[in-house]
Amino acid sequence: MKVLIAEDDYISRGIIEATLVKWGYDVIVARDGMEAWQVLQSNEPPPLAILDWMMPGMDGVEVCRKVRQTPNRTPPYLILLTAKSHREDLVAGLQAGADDYVIKPFNREELRARVQVGVRLVTLQQRLANHVRELEEAFSRMRLLQGLLPICGYCKNIRHDRHYWQQVERYIAEHGEALVGCDLCPDCSEAAMRPSRP
Repeated sequence: MKVLIAEDDYISRGIIEATLVKWGYDVIVARDGMEAWQVLQSNEPPPLAILDWMMPGMDGVEVCRKVRQTPNRTPPYLILLTAKSHREDLVAGLQAGADDYVIKPFNREELRARVQVGVRLVTLQQRLANHVRELEEAFSRMRLLQGLLPICGYCKNIRHDRHYWQQVERYIAEHGEALVGCDLCPDCSEAAMRPSRP
């Protein structure tokens, strides 16, 4: 999974990058908030970002705020990295749009655990988006079956869009996901069992 690191301090940035690479993440590095914002606005932004609170130009809190104000995007999971430990500061960061925070100097195992939480939530979000897309596709396929179907009054075949006739079962199998089973209604069953007259 791609992870963005936005950190203006060269040493901290290098430590976080090396740690995440060691854990198997594909790391993208930004040296300040403006660069991080540009990465998060790209066509394929990373689904998870670790943002330093204090950066020149645009700080991590402002990046969080701008990300949350961007409509029609799958929001990334945002972790603020901060030396601030007062409750009011942490609440302000979360209210700005951060999903989580890690206090500097950070413990590697704590960072790992918080990143893993983010990965789990991003994965669930992606699965949910895929299910929604599948439901929308199924709904659009169902709408094809809701129109008026021209059916032959004698053989009960359906006239297809391309002006040829086909059996009802085949038509439904091609245009929907329902399984079609054959059975006899009571009238047809009685007629089929009735002995034919010589």
